[in-house]
Amino acid sequence: MNALILSAVWGVVMMFSGILLKQRSAIRNFALVGLVLVLSANILEMSGTVFFHIDTKGMLVFDRFSLLAGTIIFASTLLYLIVSSKEIERVGIHYADYLALIFFILCGISLVVSFKSLLLLFLGIELITIPLYILTGSDKKNLKSNEASLKYFLLGAFSTSLMLMGIALIYGVTGSFMSLSVGVVKGEPSVLLIAGMILLLFSMAFKASVAPFHFWAPDAYDGAPTVFTSFMATVVKAASFLAFIRLFEDAFGSLQKQWQLWMAIFTAATLFIGNITAIFQQSVKKMLIYSSISQAGFMMLAIYAMNSDAKEGLIMYIAAYCLATIGLFAVLAKMSDYTFEGFNGFAKNHPLLAATMTIFLLSLAGIPLTAGFISKFYMLKAAVNTQHNLWLVIFAVVMAAVSIFYYFRLIQAMYFREGTVPKLQTTPAFRVTLVLLAAAVILLGIFPNLLLYWLYF
Repeated sequence: MNALILSAVWGVVMMFSGILLKQRSAIRNFALVGLVLVLSANILEMSGTVFFHIDTKGMLVFDRFSLLAGTIIFASTLLYLIVSSKEIERVGIHYADYLALIFFILCGISLVVSFKSLLLLFLGIELITIPLYILTGSDKKNLKSNEASLKYFLLGAFSTSLMLMGIALIYGVTGSFMSLSVGVVKGEPSVLLIAGMILLLFSMAFKASVAPFHFWAPDAYDGAPTVFTSFMATVVKAASFLAFIRLFEDAFGSLQKQWQLWMAIFTAATLFIGNITAIFQQSVKKMLIYSSISQAGFMMLAIYAMNSDAKEGLIMYIAAYCLATIGLFAVLAKMSDYTFEGFNGFAKNHPLLAATMTIFLLSLAGIPLTAGFISKFYMLKAAVNTQHNLWLVIFAVVMAAVSIFYYFRLIQAMYFREGTVPKLQTTPAFRVTLVLLAAAVILLGIFPNLLLYWLYF
């Protein structure tokens, strides 16, 4: 509750900061202070210090899982803003507005990781997606950005209609919007309940860019300014999966036999389409976009398994994925040439940036001693423990091996190809933050309990 209220208030305050604060550096620092306060407030709530005592009538529950997930989200956003604030400034003149929208998105994320009512799930999803439509089209002079925003808006509105219809059908069966009420339906599930569940499944699959509902993601991510693509593909995607697992655990946990095979099919399709398509991309940005779809396939294993290992794995996965992808996009946003050839000789001209990028790529590929490896291990372990559909585990391992090809293709370009990369303008804070991100990726890969400890403390 601390982070929910504070992020909403700070978002409103940020809207006026553009008028009251004339220097962009002051606006940026004001936003950083807000993020530090939101993160600190969430950590304090984990230790039992609650500033806002509001009776939500059971519609919101801030348990250990939601608070830890929120801490990862807020920390990732803070790191994102530190390494990407300069690029946000270059997008347009409405700098304070962009930062305000990010705080409103964080408010929505606080709702979707803590909801117990389907209405609050809907409200949280809309608080996340409506600002994203604006951020996607924020580069107003770029027709590609405008087109991406329009496509995202139209398809997002369609998926929202599916969610509302699903919620309406579930309400018709249970007479309540409280998601837990669905799980206690006795006897065989009714046709309306199954229909509502399927509609919610399709809607959440769209929000998380899960195949075959992923077609909006390449256009929206590629058309959006690269600095906002980073935020959409990391923090927002992680929040979508946190909402996804909470919905199907609380609302449809008793119906796992009815939806588990659906999850297996969606997982396999996402892994296949994301990895195979990424191989053929000639742009590093598009490769990372399709890589994010393939990573969504691994996160889907947590939804499929729905056990204690799955929740631990998802916590690890969103931390590892956000750290690595934020770092990669932070460097990519400073490049003028997004092709693989544009990175030829990158290590010679920028050895520190190339080293950190290599660590991030190794983590995404699931190489041992990185957080990406241990998070993939937890996901596969969770799927194996279900003792069903072991073909899915084998297929996921094969797809992880396939992903090594396109990740190492970028490493090869940086270290083993001749070329000249223009001098990138980087600040000491940028370089230090990248090093800290890379160090965190390795540290979590060796000592995962440093994070998982807080799930049970």
